[in-house]
Order: sequence, then C-alpha cells, then structure tokens
Amino acid sequence: MDGVIIDSNPVHTKAWVSYLAGFGITIDNLEERMYGRRNDELVRDLFGDQVTSEEVFRHGAAKERLYRELMKPELSQRMVPGVVDFIRHAAHVPTGVGTNAEPANVAFVLEAAGLEGCFQAIVDGHRVANPKPHPEVYLRVAALLQMDPKNCIVFEDSYTGTAAASAAGARVVGVQTSHAKFPDVDLAIRDFCDPELFSWLASQRPQ
Repeated sequence: MDGVIIDSNPVHTKAWVSYLAGFGITIDNLEERMYGRRNDELVRDLFGDQVTSEEVFRHGAAKERLYRELMKPELSQRMVPGVVDFIRHAAHVPTGVGTNAEPANVAFVLEAAGLEGCFQAIVDGHRVANPKPHPEVYLRVAALLQMDPKNCIVFEDSYTGTAAASAAGARVVGVQTSHAKFPDVDLAIRDFCDPELFSWLASQRPQ
C-alpha cells in the first residue's frame, strides 16, 4: 500500500521526526531505516531493544495516529498517479493488498481513496509472523485469492518488498516512488500512467 497506492513515505518521515523529537531523539538516516519495515521492527531500532512489547505497541500506535492526522488534509494529492483508475479497472481480476502497514492505516487510506471494496484479500503487518522481506505476506494473499503465486503480479516500492515478492515466486513490478532503480524485478514503472505497464501486462500469460 505505502508507496504503491499512496506516496506516503514523506508523511511517515515527518510523523516520525515529530514523534521522536518529543523524546529528544534525532535520527539522521531515518528514511533509509524506515522503508519497507514493520512498526515493531522500526520502534525497536529507534528506541532500542530494551523496550517492552507494550511500549512497542504504544509508540507505534501513537506515531500512526499522528501520521493519519498529518496525511488527512493531503491524502488526495499523495495518491500515486493513475492507481485508483488502475485498481477499479482491474475489478475482474483477483486483487489483494499485502502490506507491513498498520490495519488502521490500511482502512484509512482505502476508505479515503474510495477503494474499500476493490480487494478480495487484505493482509496487513499484524496478520503475519514474519514481515517483509520474508515472503509470508504475499504467500498469504495468494492463498486467500486461491491463486498460484507464480501467476500473481506484485507491485512494490521497497527493496524489502520486491525481495519478499520474488521469494514468494510472483512476478514483480517496481514502482519508483521510493527508489529510482530496482534490481531483479520484471518491470519498473514511474507510476500507473506509465504506458510500458500496459504493454507489459498484455504480454503476461498464466503458467
């Protein structure tokens, strides 16, 4: 979802900077440490391994509330170009969301974008034991869609995400919202208006 449906990383970064400032914490390479990671991993990275599970949950939930407050007034401007039409036009295709994001963020974005009923499967970061780059999230989405992973196409913006999708055996499209280059993907696109995407999709066949 993040970086594919919505270009949210700048707002996540802003929210973390503001939240961490309240604890006197400054992180120079925050964006690099954030990308493609689940909140429990990131909180322990930022606050230290000594934090309890309860503290991890509390920090993560507080930061995500702040993120939603910051994102609300600019959400429509941060939708990845072409993605809403692309998803709606794919209504005849089994479609799912596999994300490290918090479930409240998934609901927030899909509702605000008018995409709530467009996905037959949603697996968020709380529904898997192993976050990306482990393939579990994509294997679960494929299973819920009753699809062989090799016949699934995964759109990802992070290196951990493309690694997870490849490990699941899916075909992988890198969306260049977070990174300009993607190694080892089947296709890289600027956004969902990229004409190369549609010619590539037309060439894909079930295996």
